[in-house]
Amino acid sequence: MVLNYIWIFFFGAAFLLALFKLIVDGDTEVFSAMIKSTFDMSKTGFEISLGLTGVLTLWMGIMKIGERGGAVHVMSRLIHPFFKRLFPELPTDSPAYGSIMMNLAANMLGLDNAATPMGLKAMGEMQEYNRHKDTASNAQIMFLVLNTSGLTLVPVSIMVYRAQLGALNPTDIFIPILLATYFSTLAGLIAVAVYQRINLWDRVILAYLGGMTLLISGVIWYFSMLDKEMVTVVSGVASHIILFSIIILFIAMAALKRINVYNAFIDGAKEGFSVAVRIIPYLVAILVAVGVFRASGGMDVLISGIEHFVAFLGFDAEFVKALPTALMKPLSGSGARGMMIDTMTTYGADSFVGRLASTFQGATDTTFYIIAVYFGAVGIKNTRYAVPCGLIADFVGIVAAIVIAYLFFA
Repeated sequence: MVLNYIWIFFFGAAFLLALFKLIVDGDTEVFSAMIKSTFDMSKTGFEISLGLTGVLTLWMGIMKIGERGGAVHVMSRLIHPFFKRLFPELPTDSPAYGSIMMNLAANMLGLDNAATPMGLKAMGEMQEYNRHKDTASNAQIMFLVLNTSGLTLVPVSIMVYRAQLGALNPTDIFIPILLATYFSTLAGLIAVAVYQRINLWDRVILAYLGGMTLLISGVIWYFSMLDKEMVTVVSGVASHIILFSIIILFIAMAALKRINVYNAFIDGAKEGFSVAVRIIPYLVAILVAVGVFRASGGMDVLISGIEHFVAFLGFDAEFVKALPTALMKPLSGSGARGMMIDTMTTYGADSFVGRLASTFQGATDTTFYIIAVYFGAVGIKNTRYAVPCGLIADFVGIVAAIVIAYLFFA
């Protein structure tokens, strides 16, 4: 429904602005440019989707090996003591713990197809302990906000899009996204904990959060000590090593469990191919709408207004060109993906703006969509403070992405 309104807005605003230009400025080319954009962007959307097939097939196959090899299960066991403190309302033996941890672990590894069923299962299991069935419980809200904060360890799809759009080093956004999404998740967790009066000074919570924060702070401190060229070189090399190590680890774990690694890869690769085909209409739809809006001059007006305001405040306004992706992400994942691709197509995949748009895409998740799907699945109508906490996480993720992008890419 949200995407429907966004689509109508883009076309409606583009038509009104073009009509204004025609009447006031006598611009007879604007409608021609808009029609040309519909053909160009539909072609671009199809070509991008077609080009995604090979790389997406590869990575979905690798992720399936990790799933069957037990990577998700290992991650679940590692964070179990921490999660027991975050969900105090749930009984210790509740099966919801397993589903929650499996869902979040799958999300961290980019296994969206596996994460959603696990998330819906977790929501249903938590609903059994919910005394007010139409109102979100504390446990459900904590789970939702951790989901919407978008914690991701391997942003496969973003790296795939960057590769398809000609980035020289598609993985150079790996560490920036990891840092930005961590701050988003931390902000969402703290916001919910304040609402629910969870003791953040608990030794286990402090150990997990403190350890991760020290690690992230250390990474930021290290990169802040390097010059810009070395930041790019070191982050690129580190990203490659980490990603290839993950691939080797997945294969090794599966081999030790005597899983047929080849068959697991083929099964995942088939899913990757079907995903690449399924996204064609969605990608074409949003790219055409964005393209028409840009051809009408609407995007320039919007960006120019924000840039002038930011410059008036005394800040560098270069980041504003990537903001459409950040503003769209809480509303629609496919919409934000279209904005990210449009930004990289317009400014270049390796430009500061293109890299920042990619970081925005990985820093947060589709807050309103996740809330609608997960709460709707169990009949919850009163979401209480889930939306403001989710938006707090989104805002912190966006700010963190901007700061980190200036550190890594400016």
